[in-house]
Amino acid sequence: MNKRVVITGLGALTPIGNNVNDFWNNLLAGVSGAGPITKFDTELFKTKFACELKGLNLEEHFDRKEIRKNDPFTLYALIASEEAMTDSKIDLEATNIDRFGVVWASGNGGITTFENEVLEYAQSDRGPRFSPFFIPKILVDTPSGAIALKYGLRGVNYCTVSACASSTSAIMDALNYIRLGKADLMLAGGSEAPITRSGIGGFGSMKALSTNNDDYKTASRPFDVSRDGFVMGEGAGALILEEYEHAKARGAHIYAELVGAGMSNDAYHATATHPDGLGAQLAIQMALDEAGIGMQDIDYVNLHATSTPVGDSSELNAIHNISKGDTAHMHVSATKSMTGHLLGAAGAVEAIASIKAVQNDVIPPTINTKEVDSDLPQGINLTLGEKVEKKVNYAISNTFGFGGHNAIAIFKKYS
Repeated sequence: MNKRVVITGLGALTPIGNNVNDFWNNLLAGVSGAGPITKFDTELFKTKFACELKGLNLEEHFDRKEIRKNDPFTLYALIASEEAMTDSKIDLEATNIDRFGVVWASGNGGITTFENEVLEYAQSDRGPRFSPFFIPKILVDTPSGAIALKYGLRGVNYCTVSACASSTSAIMDALNYIRLGKADLMLAGGSEAPITRSGIGGFGSMKALSTNNDDYKTASRPFDVSRDGFVMGEGAGALILEEYEHAKARGAHIYAELVGAGMSNDAYHATATHPDGLGAQLAIQMALDEAGIGMQDIDYVNLHATSTPVGDSSELNAIHNISKGDTAHMHVSATKSMTGHLLGAAGAVEAIASIKAVQNDVIPPTINTKEVDSDLPQGINLTLGEKVEKKVNYAISNTFGFGGHNAIAIFKKYS
């Protein structure tokens, strides 16, 4: 019999809130995190806005030496993880740290460091002078090691990379290590710091980013007939997963139970999702089967919905098809309309949104959508404009990534 796995700690660092409470309240209020890019001069760029973190002073969290030694994506990971650890109220001295692991995710790793170091080298006449921290700063697995080092966690430790599905993959792996009896606790999540010249320029050249510079606050508009691409975001999300009996024995606060997860691949295109959402359907069905439920039991779906024409359509097709058109009982929403797309960190941040929806029986809205594309499947409640109070016993968190990756998690109300 599989062990039960529950969520006992949360941490979030997002463009609409630097902690879980602020993030959640701003989601419910429909706050847009979009604004002009401040990290570099965008004069020559087609896209001049993004969802940056706001009011974050790294020196309030780290000394200057630590800031210098780490890329922002690692620092973001440490901040979100600290909130999750504090929230979980784990007594590390009374915990078997050999059975406490970390699975952390990122799609791009230390892209800020890589860009800065290579540009400095290219512009220098002093030869190949690189920082001795260059390599460890860019490695995608650096945050998982840094988190373990900070808390002395000696359990399973590695990173997952599946593009924008990365942190949901991390959550699924953490779930399975506990179920297999190889860990009692796992810290899982993801972080991303992609608002750089190469990040914005690269995604922009693929025509993946919105160029709605004149109306950037509403540029992330999933399902809208005028949607023209996603808005880049940055930040981190962290979850503490814990074996149920272990959590109960220490009197932990339990947010929700993680009852199912699934991963698949579209095997269709290097970057585009399958138009009918076949890979997404497969992963969702895997998660439903593992949870022992059907789509008729799902009350809320936090969609991947990035505000791209192809992506939004294929995902709603998947929901429509797997539900056999019976979607009246559930609400769906696209929280990327507020946070932007946090790439490899999106899954963890949206898992937190899903967990809070289950905990509080409130569904966050999709904002900015004024005219729903008539070519999209009909009859799906997109939760437009305002939050909805509704009993949420089960919630699905969807994430999809370049390379055809699909990762799904299902959370159940704890009782």
